[in-house]
Amino acid sequence: MSVELKEKGRWDPLKVFLKVSAAYLLSFFTKKKSGKKIALVGGNLGEKYEDNAAVYHKYLLNNHKEQVTAYWMYDSKTSYAKDQKIENAVPLGSFKNYLLFFQADYTFHGHSLLYDIVPSADKFLFLNRKTIITHVSHGIEGFKKILIQKEDVPLLKRTDYFNCASQYEYELKLNKWKIPEKKLILTGFPRFDRYPPNQPSKEVKNILMMMTWREWLFDLTKEEFIESPYFKNTTGLLKHQGIQQLLTDHNLHLNIALHPFMKKFESYFTGLTDNEHGIKFLDFNQETIEYSIDHNDMLLTDITSVSWDFLYLNKPIIFYMFDQQEYLEKRGTYLNLDSDLYGYKADSIDHVYEYLKKIIEEKITYNEWYPKASDYIDYFDQDNCKRLTERVMGL
Repeated sequence: MSVELKEKGRWDPLKVFLKVSAAYLLSFFTKKKSGKKIALVGGNLGEKYEDNAAVYHKYLLNNHKEQVTAYWMYDSKTSYAKDQKIENAVPLGSFKNYLLFFQADYTFHGHSLLYDIVPSADKFLFLNRKTIITHVSHGIEGFKKILIQKEDVPLLKRTDYFNCASQYEYELKLNKWKIPEKKLILTGFPRFDRYPPNQPSKEVKNILMMMTWREWLFDLTKEEFIESPYFKNTTGLLKHQGIQQLLTDHNLHLNIALHPFMKKFESYFTGLTDNEHGIKFLDFNQETIEYSIDHNDMLLTDITSVSWDFLYLNKPIIFYMFDQQEYLEKRGTYLNLDSDLYGYKADSIDHVYEYLKKIIEEKITYNEWYPKASDYIDYFDQDNCKRLTERVMGL
């Protein structure tokens, strides 16, 4: 579940021990002032207010304020919680964070309890037996095989519920993850509540390009990274003369978004923005992923989970898995990348160009594979948050 996404040694063991000890003891002597339930919500390592967790936090604030006090856990190194005036925002690793964890009735996390809700949780989770812990997930599982680290084992055992977007995912988590069936709940993903399904654009003018992250790139030097297939193929797409000409001739905009976990490599792409050909890099501090999904007409990707949103919306997708063999060897997938994808499958940069040219010149604004959406997504009614709340909280 978790990998080395946060720097080692981020949380000082002694300070954590002291905070946890004091918070645990104090939790016995403090009572809830309002009598309302307490829910801690977090996702994206506390670095972004995005995705299932953020959508669910907003839902609780807007629909169950009288019954639940919903807190958002954020990374203190970021400024978005203050900038966006996020209600009930609490810094990860703070004394209040640990105290609330022991007081909480519920927690909901997108990636890992360890990174999203309470740092170093694997060391003291045994002290908290009452909080109902729910993994709401990040994206529909299929493109990345689960990585279980040593610290994940107690977290997975202690988690009460694992939310699923569909029967497909339910069976995957049951048979591949080996999660006990009593812990699996099928309520749909909160992030799909953000917009109605089947909303293709009237024309393709804005193209979102986003590649997923790869953990084996994290420790590379700059010299090693720029020699990687990831960098060479990403920049190769931007420099392709045919793609540049297509962008210019049809007044298209290619918006490149680095995955949040790949942000450390952002500086290596400096200078690749090309206003002449409508190419720009997006800054997620200024523009959210949700906005990018909504305001772009199609997606160019390897296998990022954002593709599920584009499928849900019935927008065209070009998949370009430039390092497929390496990816399958180092991480692996549950989906067959040759037969299970729900978009055009390109095998080279030239192939990407050909598909892009087809989409633009034939004015294709919809996803030909949209009928496959119901294979992976069970609910299209924008009531996923409501179902999740009813199932976990009984509200």
